[in-house]
Amino acid sequence: MTSKAIALLLCTTFLTLSGWAQQTPASTTVANYEPEIAAFEATDKSTPPPANPILFVGSSSIRLWSGLSEAFPGKPVLQRGFGGSEVADVIKFSPRIITPYKPRQVVVYAGDNDLGQGKKTAREVYNNVLTLYMLVRKNVPGATFTYISIKPSPARRQQMAVQAEANALIKNYLGGQKNTSYVDVYTPMLNAAGQPRPELFIADSLHMNAAGYDIWKQAIAPVLK
Repeated sequence: MTSKAIALLLCTTFLTLSGWAQQTPASTTVANYEPEIAAFEATDKSTPPPANPILFVGSSSIRLWSGLSEAFPGKPVLQRGFGGSEVADVIKFSPRIITPYKPRQVVVYAGDNDLGQGKKTAREVYNNVLTLYMLVRKNVPGATFTYISIKPSPARRQQMAVQAEANALIKNYLGGQKNTSYVDVYTPMLNAAGQPRPELFIADSLHMNAAGYDIWKQAIAPVLK
């Protein structure tokens, strides 16, 4: 049995075990995201989300994307990024921020904080993304699963090697699956010397400015359904 088949079998078994909440991978963050998730639910009651949206989920790079909906005119985009979340946090809250929307496409940006603040390995990030992928396949079987690569940033320059390793593992796996896509934002955010481009970031050297998001827009637009 190939390693890919073994990974798929393990994740399938993992997701079918009783007590999903007890099986969720542990996040290394200590933040309480409940207020943000509850705010999403309150917004849904006052302003119903589009039917079968293109759902953007993940960490602050999604949350802070001002004008995300306007970046993709004519597309039913729904923005549900929260805090400094890790992949495990997206998994934990998926019954509330993914499944209820019945999205046509789930666009994920998560893993950056796992490496940056959680100190996970590339393999651990890959395993958690695989778990999230299988969860989406189980609960929203018709949805396209799109993963945005972990971005390079000046603030996390020392983690570039492990970021590239995690990206490669995820890209390789998704490349063998149906109804998936992988968006490379890592490469275009590097300069000729192979270093993060500082002009793409705000003062903290971690979060992006409009120029950084423009790169994301150009990379993501071709894969949106």
